[in-house]
Amino acid sequence: MSEVINGPVYADVPRPAFRPGVAGTHITLRGLTKYFAGWPLYENLDLDIPKHKITSIFGPNGCGKSTLINMIAGLVPTDSGEILFDGKSLKDTTIGYVFQNYREALFPWMRTIDNIAYPLKLAGHSKAEVDRRMEELVASFDVKFDLRRYPYELSGGQQQTASIMRALAPKPEVLFLDEPFSALDFEMTLFIREKLQEVFIQTGTTMMLVSHDLEEAVYLADQVLLLTKRPTTVAEILQYDDPRPRTVATLTEPNFVATKKRSLEVFQREVRR
Repeated sequence: MSEVINGPVYADVPRPAFRPGVAGTHITLRGLTKYFAGWPLYENLDLDIPKHKITSIFGPNGCGKSTLINMIAGLVPTDSGEILFDGKSLKDTTIGYVFQNYREALFPWMRTIDNIAYPLKLAGHSKAEVDRRMEELVASFDVKFDLRRYPYELSGGQQQTASIMRALAPKPEVLFLDEPFSALDFEMTLFIREKLQEVFIQTGTTMMLVSHDLEEAVYLADQVLLLTKRPTTVAEILQYDDPRPRTVATLTEPNFVATKKRSLEVFQREVRR
């Protein structure tokens, strides 16, 4: 007997025993495989994502950066492989997700405050608990706009702020961010970037960030996960440990400059492969 998974044939052989990640790992991927139209995107990918760190994902166009976090978050099915969060399955893990397209991510028929509170109500929290968490988030983000308005009445930056607040509402163990700044103007990008830094400093939430902006990817990261062209593997993982909070001055620090330079070298090498 054999099993066909979107193209290739896999023989019925015993699955190898799951290997736990190194100390400090939060998300463990083993044998992750994904095919599109019979062509491999990922094949038998093993990866350890550290806990209480921000991991930025960067690589050539079409290499599957967003697909990777979507598979980990359970939004896109895998063809094979195993993903565990602190040894737990996804269904036993609280996650948050910030989508690139914030205009479609919020429910237009709900007021903004109800959008933000939605994960808590879905989880069965009491009104008092929901109200308390809303007050915490409003204070943390220093919200100046009216949350009783509908999403379509807000600016793009305000909608993305609401999207991030909603993702953080249930106090996720892992926060996924798929190009959260790509549709924002520069002023709002700086604001959201600093708010994410503040949240991370306060909570230590494990974050995975997809970005097409190399400076942004390095600036926010504790490690930069550089990917190859497809079939996609890990080209290199760079550690970046400049202290937080990072500021404009960080952009000229030797460690930042060196990490960005090495990231660009790896990226160019992979694009030319």
